[in-house]
Amino acid sequence: MTMDIETQELNVVTGAFGYTGKYITKRLLSIGKRVSTLTGHPNRPNPFGNQVAVAPFYFDNPAELTRALQGATTLYNTYWIRFPYGQVTYDKAVAQTKTLINAAKEAGIRRIVHISITNASEESPFPYFKGKGILEEAIIHSDLSYAIIRPTVIFGHEDILINNIAWFLRKLPVFAIPGEGDYRLQPVFVEDVAGIAVNAGQSNENMIVDAVGPEIFKYEELIRLIANRVQSKAKIIHLRPGMALFLSKFIGYMVKDVVLTRDEVEGLIANLLVSENPPTGKTRLSDWLSQHAETIGTHYASELNRHYR
Repeated sequence: MTMDIETQELNVVTGAFGYTGKYITKRLLSIGKRVSTLTGHPNRPNPFGNQVAVAPFYFDNPAELTRALQGATTLYNTYWIRFPYGQVTYDKAVAQTKTLINAAKEAGIRRIVHISITNASEESPFPYFKGKGILEEAIIHSDLSYAIIRPTVIFGHEDILINNIAWFLRKLPVFAIPGEGDYRLQPVFVEDVAGIAVNAGQSNENMIVDAVGPEIFKYEELIRLIANRVQSKAKIIHLRPGMALFLSKFIGYMVKDVVLTRDEVEGLIANLLVSENPPTGKTRLSDWLSQHAETIGTHYASELNRHYR
């Protein structure tokens, strides 16, 4: 017997118009779940049409935020910022996420599935990783059933990092690697992250899961792999990390975006984007690049356009 859609459990995904949130939403809809979204861009075109109801975040109105979550059993939270911009700081993003967690408790949410990052720690010297660590602790002590998903670098259609590396390799005569380039990262496919998150949402067990792919690359190895796949003629050079950041800021003025942040460079060099645990994703970046070599990096993906404009 088919269950009437109005009687099915409701799942709320923050940022269903964004990147990871969109793939989580797709996965939930594909298995017949009801979905609504909270978004910072409620007036943007809804790619899911009437399949997904839309509400603003209401961070400045906790009572409205609670009402927007009522009736749902599971919250999939992808809200975060890649870097501070304007009045939006890491501290503000932490405070707003804590408001969301409290609203989820008030609304009777059963379980929260939170997208964090590998090696998050409230003791981290890097603000991005520290903020994520603070929120992990807030969730663990919230009395909500939880799954904390810790991806590394996420790749796939519409991604920022891998796509823009390919774009620079296509467009520029020189590509600069910060430092020695021997630090490692473990990219994970966005659809694998969505699958891990949705599977975790169906469980009742509290868990922290690294979402990591099956391949580990040294950074220079990854750059040369992408260059090979897109047939780049760019000269790959090494620069001191500070000089590489300075150069990225200069290029950022050209593309009207933030290309690279100090947190990203220092986190990479500290090997924070690799896991000591077995891989949980199945898709190999090397295979995916071969399959999509003609399209990866053909257009620049702007973080500022995606989230702030």
